[in-house]
Amino acid sequence: MAQEKKLVESITSRDEDFAQWYTDVVKKAELTGYTSVKGCMVFKPAGYAIWENIRNELDRRFKETGVENVYLPMFIPESLLNKEKDHVEGFAPEVAWVTHGGLAELQERMCVRPTSETLFCDLYQKDIHSYRDLPKIYNQWCSVVRWEKTTRPFLRSREFLWQEGHTAHASAEEAEARTEQMLHLYADFLEDFLAIPVIRGRKTEKEKFAGAEATYTIESLMHDGKALQSGTSHNFGDGFARAFGIQFADKDNQLKYVHQTSWGMTTRLIGAIIMVHGDDSGLVLPPKVAPTQCVVIPIRQKAEGVMEKSEEINTALLAAGIRSKVDASDRSPGWKFADQEMRGFPMRIEIGPKDVERGECVLVRRDTREKIQIRIEDAAEGAQKLLEKIQKDMFERALAFREAHTYTAEDYDSFRDIADHKPGFIRAFWCGDEACEDQIKADTTATSRCMAFGDDEAPEGSRCVCCGKPAKKLVYWGKAY
Repeated sequence: MAQEKKLVESITSRDEDFAQWYTDVVKKAELTGYTSVKGCMVFKPAGYAIWENIRNELDRRFKETGVENVYLPMFIPESLLNKEKDHVEGFAPEVAWVTHGGLAELQERMCVRPTSETLFCDLYQKDIHSYRDLPKIYNQWCSVVRWEKTTRPFLRSREFLWQEGHTAHASAEEAEARTEQMLHLYADFLEDFLAIPVIRGRKTEKEKFAGAEATYTIESLMHDGKALQSGTSHNFGDGFARAFGIQFADKDNQLKYVHQTSWGMTTRLIGAIIMVHGDDSGLVLPPKVAPTQCVVIPIRQKAEGVMEKSEEINTALLAAGIRSKVDASDRSPGWKFADQEMRGFPMRIEIGPKDVERGECVLVRRDTREKIQIRIEDAAEGAQKLLEKIQKDMFERALAFREAHTYTAEDYDSFRDIADHKPGFIRAFWCGDEACEDQIKADTTATSRCMAFGDDEAPEGSRCVCCGKPAKKLVYWGKAY
């Protein structure tokens, strides 16, 4: 029992030190490991399996909207990167450069892609000639490199995994429709698959993506009250097309520039899962994304019938489409329970000699630790229903947490007081002046997260929370990762 207790206590309490708790969970659940490459991490099987489930589900949803996957080079010649001035300036501090090939200095240095807009533009300039070539709805799954000064597993690393969608359209209306479509796809994915509620909205001019006309975002709230930008979708208009000369002959036989979009999600979603759902015992995975949804734990497994019934239950679970396994290791049941909870498996099934005699087993929820006695022959059906309920309940709890930690500030004193003492989102009116954004950030470290769809209008007579001038928008503010 001492060993079992130590396993749980080795994770720091969230309320004691949230940052250390996060690191403890990542390490103890064996999601990642540190490497000899500073600022980069290795994905261990448990962590990569979560990313595979995210990737596979997103890819399925993408393809339902007509997306095709491609793969482009990881190197970008400096001359190509420099074709779009705003874009280059936005990424310059984070770019990693290749200057030599073997022992020879390159005639032109190349950056390791921080993002691939310029490469896609180069491709589109060669491939798009007529309106019949449009639209191009492409996506690539890859890694990118950004030379971050401060790194943290999943949230910020110098190399990370993501998908980046890049599309080209004949009209501004088509591009805007695709931009919003992908933003809503992301939002639905987080809420349905990851059980994470989000705020959908538009970024301010100051916070939008370098080179974009408009950036849309989904913002989620972590357990420590900080916001996490969880996905973005950008409308580029025809700015990149003009810089790269991407023109097509339209139906009226006139040359026109294409309108482009870009949208992406990264492995920081795994960090979001940890920080939204985890507890002091470790990881808590929503059933839909969990690589292992249920673990069957035999108690006194050498007793007659225990292993036989454990395997029987597991076979029924697998047949029902539940990702399950039997923990037949020689560890004690208590150690196995603690390990299952720490790794975040949504449910376990306990079965011992007395259960076998009664023809029953026990379903145990990871999120609430509720125990449910059930007939062995009903275990698979019961587990399916319980997993559906766990998924729904986890979303509802996260939503209730966000609503309880969303505040409204009427004036600057109340804004600063909330920012100092009540972690979460702050709803406050804004005049639209970038100077007020800068002032709020300087005074509180809070930044504008988004102007939420359907909740962004400032009624007549409302005033900017910072300067007191007439307000133009209602903005969600918050301290963020």
